[in-house]
Amino acid sequence: MSDISEQVGQLIREARIKKGLSQLELAQILGVTKAAVSGYETGRQNLTLGTLQKIATALDTPLSIKLG
Repeated sequence: MSDISEQVGQLIREARIKKGLSQLELAQILGVTKAAVSGYETGRQNLTLGTLQKIATALDTPLSIKLG
Protein backbone atom coordinates (compact mmCIF):
# COMPACT_ATOMS: atom_id res chain seq x y z
CA MET A 1 0.00 0.00 0.00
CA SER A 2 1.00 3.60 -0.36
CA ASP A 3 2.46 5.82 2.31
CA ILE A 4 -0.84 7.70 2.48
CA SER A 5 -2.72 4.50 3.30
CA GLU A 6 -0.27 3.83 6.10
CA GLN A 7 -0.62 7.42 7.39
CA VAL A 8 -4.41 7.18 7.40
CA GLY A 9 -4.19 3.80 9.09
CA GLN A 10 -1.94 5.19 11.80
CA LEU A 11 -4.41 8.04 12.43
CA ILE A 12 -7.26 5.54 12.72
CA ARG A 13 -5.28 3.41 15.16
CA GLU A 14 -4.32 6.40 17.31
CA ALA A 15 -7.91 7.71 17.38
CA ARG A 16 -9.28 4.25 18.24
CA ILE A 17 -6.86 3.82 21.13
CA LYS A 18 -7.54 7.35 22.38
CA LYS A 19 -11.27 6.53 22.36
CA GLY A 20 -10.51 3.38 24.39
CA LEU A 21 -11.84 0.92 21.81
CA SER A 22 -10.40 -2.41 20.75
CA GLN A 23 -10.27 -3.37 17.10
CA LEU A 24 -13.14 -5.76 17.73
CA GLU A 25 -15.28 -3.06 19.36
CA LEU A 26 -14.68 -0.66 16.47
CA ALA A 27 -15.43 -3.44 14.00
CA GLN A 28 -18.77 -4.11 15.71
CA ILE A 29 -19.68 -0.41 15.58
CA LEU A 30 -18.80 -0.25 11.88
CA GLY A 31 -20.40 -3.58 10.99
CA VAL A 32 -17.17 -5.04 9.62
CA THR A 33 -14.76 -7.73 10.74
CA LYS A 34 -11.86 -7.25 13.13
CA ALA A 35 -9.61 -8.24 10.23
CA ALA A 36 -10.99 -5.33 8.19
CA VAL A 37 -10.19 -2.86 10.98
CA SER A 38 -6.71 -4.33 11.25
CA GLY A 39 -6.32 -3.90 7.50
CA TYR A 40 -7.46 -0.27 7.67
CA GLU A 41 -4.93 0.43 10.40
CA THR A 42 -2.02 -1.16 8.56
CA GLY A 43 -2.94 0.34 5.19
CA ARG A 44 -3.49 -3.09 3.62
CA GLN A 45 -7.28 -2.73 3.33
CA ASN A 46 -8.59 -0.13 0.89
CA LEU A 47 -10.85 2.51 2.38
CA THR A 48 -13.68 4.26 0.60
CA LEU A 49 -14.52 7.81 1.59
CA GLY A 50 -17.79 6.48 2.99
CA THR A 51 -15.98 4.02 5.24
CA LEU A 52 -13.54 6.69 6.33
CA GLN A 53 -16.48 8.93 7.26
CA LYS A 54 -18.06 6.11 9.29
CA ILE A 55 -14.77 5.59 11.12
CA ALA A 56 -14.41 9.31 11.84
CA THR A 57 -17.97 9.43 13.17
CA ALA A 58 -17.50 6.30 15.30
CA LEU A 59 -14.30 7.71 16.77
CA ASP A 60 -15.77 11.21 17.11
CA THR A 61 -12.77 12.74 15.41
CA PRO A 62 -11.82 14.40 12.15
CA LEU A 63 -9.32 12.17 10.37
CA SER A 64 -7.13 14.56 8.42
CA ILE A 65 -3.64 14.36 7.01
CA LYS A 66 -1.42 16.65 5.02
CA LEU A 67 -1.21 15.67 1.38
CA GLY A 68 1.90 16.41 -0.59
